[in-house]
Amino acid sequence: MTVLAVADHRRGDLRDVSFELLTAGRELADAAGTDLHAAVVSGDTESFAEDLNREGVDHVHAVEHGEEFNHDVYAQAVEALADDLDAEFVLVPNSVNGLDYAPAVATRTGRTYVSDAIDLAYDGALEVTREMYGSKVETTVEVTDGPFVVSIRGAEWPAAEGVGDAEVSTFDVDVDEDAVGSTVKGFEEVGGGDVDIADANFLVSIGRGIEEEENLELVEALAETTGATLSSSRPIVDNGWLPKNRQVGQSGKQVTPDVYLAIGISGAVQHVAGMKGADTIIAINTDPNAPIYDIADYGIVGDLFDVVPALIEEFGGEPPSV
Repeated sequence: MTVLAVADHRRGDLRDVSFELLTAGRELADAAGTDLHAAVVSGDTESFAEDLNREGVDHVHAVEHGEEFNHDVYAQAVEALADDLDAEFVLVPNSVNGLDYAPAVATRTGRTYVSDAIDLAYDGALEVTREMYGSKVETTVEVTDGPFVVSIRGAEWPAAEGVGDAEVSTFDVDVDEDAVGSTVKGFEEVGGGDVDIADANFLVSIGRGIEEEENLELVEALAETTGATLSSSRPIVDNGWLPKNRQVGQSGKQVTPDVYLAIGISGAVQHVAGMKGADTIIAINTDPNAPIYDIADYGIVGDLFDVVPALIEEFGGEPPSV
């Protein structure tokens, strides 16, 4: 019985959730008294395997086949790995790619599939915590019919760190090429693709409190003065004031910056799900009872049209007139 964590990569880079998988996998392995195996399929497997060799990982497996994600390759490779390792737990990211192949692996290997886990525990039975009803309720269920394929939500576990002493090896899979369909050929960014907010260390994020589109100039000035990246909650994107790639939240991007400055954002659960992994959260809102203050490390109860110009001046900038 082992734990197998399957990394996620895109456009030549391992995604952050890959290292969060290692933390979740190490916790399960410790609880079950077994080993943690990591795997990477396709891409620059040599470099990826080296990056995955972090503290707590016992073995890293590299499957060399193509450069980008392919459903059929991943399904075959992960099936073969899971069976070869007798993996009681197969952990994958709850990402576009993970959600694509995880159900297929579960079906092909007879494993129970559990999606979108935000916490895991094991004491003879697997306990999985998930959010329900639009993330308004957390539920913990006991799943006894193992083995399992579990997809975990990003930004719920800290990333594994350090340099490990895992054994690194190539895992040969006899891929049935006749069963391999089309693969990813390239990527096209949708609107404003010059910025990936998921990579930003400092995000200034705006919500309904900005009131009008022309008032965005004020927050843009703060972002420019402080060297931050501008992001937003869903209503701003729905109104067409910022492109989709700037949206933080359950239907946008999950971000884990060093600092997240939420301006005029109430803190709906759908938005919080995308940013609660930030190291430091600062909120500006006129409502002292706004839900955003429940998770904020620091808060300013005040009108953003008074607070933001003062911040711009404090950092040496000149606020625009709005």
